[in-house]
Amino acid sequence: LYFSAQEGILFFYHIKDLQYEVKICADILQPISSLIFSPDYSVLLLVTDQGTVYTYKPAHSGKAVKLLDTCSSCFLAADFLTPGNKYCVSVTISGEVQVWSLEDGTYLSKINLEIKVHIT
Repeated sequence: LYFSAQEGILFFYHIKDLQYEVKICADILQPISSLIFSPDYSVLLLVTDQGTVYTYKPAHSGKAVKLLDTCSSCFLAADFLTPGNKYCVSVTISGEVQVWSLEDGTYLSKINLEIKVHIT
C-alpha cells in the first residue's frame, strides 16, 4: 500500500497477515495531490499541488525523480497513456491537455480544450 502525507512524503505499508512494516520511500517537500500507477505497476507518478510531476520506481527503491515542473500552468491531474509506460498525459486548470515522454520529461504534444477545467 502506497500513500502520501500532507508534507510530501511517500510511504509504503507492507502488510502481511496481522503484521505490517512502514517505509518512507521519498520526500519531495511538496504536498502530493495524487498518486497514479502505470498499467504494469512499475512506475508511480506523484503529482503535487504546485504543478510538479515526479516518477518513482518501486522495484528500484530509489528516490523520486522530478519529471515535469510547470508552476506557471498548474496541473490538475496526470495519468499514463496506455498501452505501455512511455508517455503520460496531463491537464491544466486552463484546459490544456499535454503529452510528455516519461523517459526525460520531453514535451511532445498539446491540445487546448478552450474551457476551464476542475475536478469534482
